Amino acid sequence: MKIITPSTTELTQGRAATPMAFIRAIVLGYRRRGMNPANMLEQARISPDALDDPCARVTAAQMELACGMAMQELDDEALGWFSRRLPWGSYGMLCRASLTAPTLEVALKRWCRHHRLLIDDLTLEFSHQRSSASVSIHEARDFGEMRELCLVSTLRYLLGYLSWLVDSRIALSESSFPFAAPPHLDAYPYLFPGALRFETTQAGFSFDSRYLSLPVRRDERALQTMLQRALPLTVLQYRRDRLLVHSVSQLLQANPGAAHTAEQLALQLNLSVRTLHRQLKEEGVSLQSLKNEVRHERAIKLLLQTRKPIKQIAAAAGFDSEKSFARAFRKWTGVAPSSYRDGAAA
Repeated sequence: MKIITPSTTELTQGRAATPMAFIRAIVLGYRRRGMNPANMLEQARISPDALDDPCARVTAAQMELACGMAMQELDDEALGWFSRRLPWGSYGMLCRASLTAPTLEVALKRWCRHHRLLIDDLTLEFSHQRSSASVSIHEARDFGEMRELCLVSTLRYLLGYLSWLVDSRIALSESSFPFAAPPHLDAYPYLFPGALRFETTQAGFSFDSRYLSLPVRRDERALQTMLQRALPLTVLQYRRDRLLVHSVSQLLQANPGAAHTAEQLALQLNLSVRTLHRQLKEEGVSLQSLKNEVRHERAIKLLLQTRKPIKQIAAAAGFDSEKSFARAFRKWTGVAPSSYRDGAAA
């Protein structure tokens, strides 16, 4: 990773959402090594007086620079969490070991296995049960005041790298942490979108197992470029989601009679409306085509499996009138809804 020092304006632009508690943990790493964090704080434009302010926050750019400076000055990419240093380049080596994996599942298994070669203060455990995959952390030592940053960063490093590796945001079903909800709880949804649980037995996250079959899309050249600025992957959410089409379809199917505006769907998926439309376009579909598909399937099911009147089926499939439903159904099948039902019954 390469440290690029941005201007003061660049550092302080954007929303300051990263808790100062994370910066305090980095400072603690310096103090445990008998080193002075003053240079790091100065370069990141973080006032020492703000360290003890429980409400203080920093921007993603400040967090990125603070981490990068600390990793170089401490010569430890783990920022002092573990009983031994992880010299500069350790995580790059870990990334490279998974780069040639054919799928996300193989890459994830390699990461967990090779992580043990670096340190044994904690181990990453992968499990796969039916429709859900999960990663959990087993702690082998007491991390003290550095525990939160250690566990959060370990999970975010992995999630950010895996997302980059398959060029897809990996939507989390749930994230869990073995400590009480912190005062800066509001920052967690930005790092771990999805359900959050605290005071659990282990830290970890779970996600839809279909992501496991996504192919690895990166090569050595792409890795070299990514490592120039790898830290943003640990703070910012990856934008593209290659399972987005399925996620949208599930929301539509859950309530096929609803209007399902782009605004409503984007809010449920934690996306902007613009991003929703752009990502669907990248996958070769539109929101309207997905709506039509769900309506079509719903209508066919009701026509064949029930004796409901056509007007009721039209409403259940999300149409505002029987006439508009009949017109759409003819486009889908070439016949009227009643003729389709009669033909299937014959």
